[in-house]
Amino acid sequence: MVTLCKPAVAVPEYVITREETLDLARSRHADHPQLPLALRLIENTGVAQRHLVQPIEATLEHPGFQERNERYEIEAKARVPSVVQEALRNAELRPADIDMIVYVSCTGFMMPSLTAWLINTMGFPGNTRQLPIAQLGCAAGGAAVNRAHDFCLAYPDANVLIVSCEFCSLCYQPTDLDVGSLLCNGLFGDAVASAVVRGRGGTGIALERNTSYLVPDTEDWIAYSVRSTGFHFLLDKRVPTTMEPLAPALREIAGTHGWDADDLDFYLIHAGGPRILDDLSHFLEVPPDAFRFSRATLTEYGNIASAVVLDAARRFFDEGGLSEGARGIMAGFGPGITAEMCLGRWTRPPAPSLESDLNARRIIGHPPAARPAAVPAT
Repeated sequence: MVTLCKPAVAVPEYVITREETLDLARSRHADHPQLPLALRLIENTGVAQRHLVQPIEATLEHPGFQERNERYEIEAKARVPSVVQEALRNAELRPADIDMIVYVSCTGFMMPSLTAWLINTMGFPGNTRQLPIAQLGCAAGGAAVNRAHDFCLAYPDANVLIVSCEFCSLCYQPTDLDVGSLLCNGLFGDAVASAVVRGRGGTGIALERNTSYLVPDTEDWIAYSVRSTGFHFLLDKRVPTTMEPLAPALREIAGTHGWDADDLDFYLIHAGGPRILDDLSHFLEVPPDAFRFSRATLTEYGNIASAVVLDAARRFFDEGGLSEGARGIMAGFGPGITAEMCLGRWTRPPAPSLESDLNARRIIGHPPAARPAAVPAT
């Protein structure tokens, strides 16, 4: 049984509130003809605060793409390891137990990927598979879970580490003044998240089915324009309407599995904004509270891109999960427009019987059983 264990999530120490964001917009764009609209959109995001890797004064500067990307690498190497260590503890595993690392990020670029640095510095085996995903944006969190699921189905004794590192504030572009860009300046935040998918054992969400769906002819609705100054985020005003065509995709994966999408026990959904959650509630015919974990992420952290679904899952775990076998869905949405979706059930390993506990006590002091051989290269 392939199981997603409890994620670990960390946000940076610098905080900007919604009120501070609105004041900055008023002071920096006082003459903008659509400032009232931008302010209203920011107020309606539901974001109370966001976390940044730098003080706001440094965030608002633009020293150039090279320095921005260097800052991304510095911050990733400083912040990722502790989150990875927590995720491993949550899964009751060591670095030596990991067979593949899936690293997702759309806010900076490294080659080789941070996966190589993690393997060299944190004790992961030299034959650990590396799967960096850079161009799925916010959908990459769901894609990471799905690719880990696929790998563990192929290699049932394998374990996969997922790492999401998103420093959206390093993509701030002071010259982008369209309403969509001004809205994004008040929506996105920074975070690092990590989780382990175990091929066997573990407490968490037992993954059962996954799929992807691409909304036709929307590939330019969410995009990057890559220029000498870095990544310029392009957000079409039609993006909030995409839940109408995506809701049927969620219904289809549930229906194929014999479930009803409007009758599940938990929903861990990418919180791109409040309208996305409101529309999905409407089209799936589920109460707004069904998305309470995603709404909490949006309120406290903002849109943290690929880390959203992992943070929503972490909040689900913190609430205590549900009864054995409770059914749910995870979904991330991003450029394409792409949806990455999976179904799973809440599960806990069975409690040891008195006999097995006595047997375990008898063998205390014996060397541990050998771990299964490493996953063969393909």
